[in-house]
Amino acid sequence: MQNAAFSPPSVIETLAFETDAGLGQRARIGLIVLQTDQTIEHEFARLFRGEGVALYHARIPNAMEVSPETLRQMQADLPRTAELLPPSFGFDAIGYACTSGATMIGEACVDEMIRAVHPGARTSNPLTACKAALSALGLRRIALLTPYPPEVTLEMQANLRAAGFETVAVASFNQSDDFTVARISAQSILDAVATIGARDEVEGVFVSCTSLRALDVIAEAEARIGKPVIASNQVLAWHLMRLAGLDGVPEGAGRLFASG
Repeated sequence: MQNAAFSPPSVIETLAFETDAGLGQRARIGLIVLQTDQTIEHEFARLFRGEGVALYHARIPNAMEVSPETLRQMQADLPRTAELLPPSFGFDAIGYACTSGATMIGEACVDEMIRAVHPGARTSNPLTACKAALSALGLRRIALLTPYPPEVTLEMQANLRAAGFETVAVASFNQSDDFTVARISAQSILDAVATIGARDEVEGVFVSCTSLRALDVIAEAEARIGKPVIASNQVLAWHLMRLAGLDGVPEGAGRLFASG
């Protein structure tokens, strides 16, 4: 016996439903990521594991070549990229994930552009977060490790000095290609931190750049030199968490998270 031909229903039933607060009931964090960044989303996924915490990303156009000029060009795209993080989400904190970009554009300018779109959100970037982390750890005489060409590294050194942090040792991988920076091995970063951080005058080490894969070696580097080690992605995650009222201490993320 053949089945009767299928006839679609002429009426679509409307079902009852309830709504709740959605994802991020404890905190909603926004992140403006460089188009060329290969690292920060991977490392943030390890750090933001708390129940009720939602993390949202938007990518900002940037050049693969790192120079003062290309970094400043991001200023034109920051407002539009901030708008890609929907204001209706109600973000607690938003980070601009570029240490060198914040140096060249200016931390206050970055904050102003993000808050023009998200007036209720607190903001950070790796440079501002670095200063907050150094203060939380009680560090003033630090070693600065970057992957940047000299003109970018010198600008960052001057910025930190103006904020009261003495860079008693500075070293760089001297790379202007952001693709190459993301491929610098974690072992190379560890070796560099161990070399520059072992000096007696150094109280701690800041590894700058969100593309550098430093998170895996922070704990080992601290154990090796017996001093705090901080890095761009780590300090930005810590600062955004604290700005959003989160007090988590991710495993293996270094002394910073235990400092408060």
